Amino acid sequence: MQPARSLAAALAEGTVVLDGGLSNQLEAQGCDLSDDLWSARLLADDPRQIEAAHAAYVRAGAQVLITASYQATFEGFARRGVRRPEAAKLFARSVRRARAAAESTQNEVWVAASVGPYGAMLADGSEYRGRYGLSVRELERFHRPRIEALAEAGPDVLALETVPDLDEAEALLRAVDGCGIPVWLSYSVSGDRTRAGQPLAAACEPAAGHDQVIAVGINCCEPDDAGPAVEQVAAVTGKPVVVYPNSGEQWDAGARRWRGGPTYDPARSADWAASGARLIGGCCRVGPDTIARVAALTRGGGWTPDG
Repeated sequence: MQPARSLAAALAEGTVVLDGGLSNQLEAQGCDLSDDLWSARLLADDPRQIEAAHAAYVRAGAQVLITASYQATFEGFARRGVRRPEAAKLFARSVRRARAAAESTQNEVWVAASVGPYGAMLADGSEYRGRYGLSVRELERFHRPRIEALAEAGPDVLALETVPDLDEAEALLRAVDGCGIPVWLSYSVSGDRTRAGQPLAAACEPAAGHDQVIAVGINCCEPDDAGPAVEQVAAVTGKPVVVYPNSGEQWDAGARRWRGGPTYDPARSADWAASGARLIGGCCRVGPDTIARVAALTRGGGWTPDG
């Protein structure tokens, strides 16, 4: 159901469970995502699959659903012949489909509209490198129109996620100014640095005094990097921390397949919460079964801001 309180209010009271990877759940449902638009293609081609994927996470106990707009941009849709008015409707559809899945339960479920990095639009893996050669002002001009379109659709929060470097974070924080929607900011990291090589602690400083930012943290990273990162972010920002790492499997770009086994352990969630994490979930290859275990531990452990 649509929650009566804000997500920020919920975070002040305890831990909130995020969903897991949308793309892996869509693939489990039989969807083909071998496309530059990735899961965003289904906003036009088969939005029922997106709602079904969200619903799988609701059943697992997720309290926040992240929309299928990570790879959705005006520029990306334009390459498919989708004009701006129609593209704006697809952004809105991403929020509506998540909201519809949220309404399938009597529990509080918030909708987070995903705002992926510039590199996601390029569909060449550059979101894991950053340093696109664009200025902060140029990145702001890229992000602002779709942020405005997503905000118009009425999500509970904007997820500024998988951000690879400080320049893009600064651009995103400028672009959300005045949109009227709270945000969280999460970096993609390797060890204690952003993907562009900046110290994570320094990269989080701009968000520390930003009232619109209700949580800061990391996503789309190795599970082993999550614990130390949570501690750093909490110390620097004093804000609730958001953490949703990948499964730990490795993507082989040449063979176009995942290798290795998952290393994401839901039991680590208790340690993350003790260090300041208030939004906990999973990213790529973390599915509903794993999120169900995180949710069960959260309910069973009774985690609160005091531990």
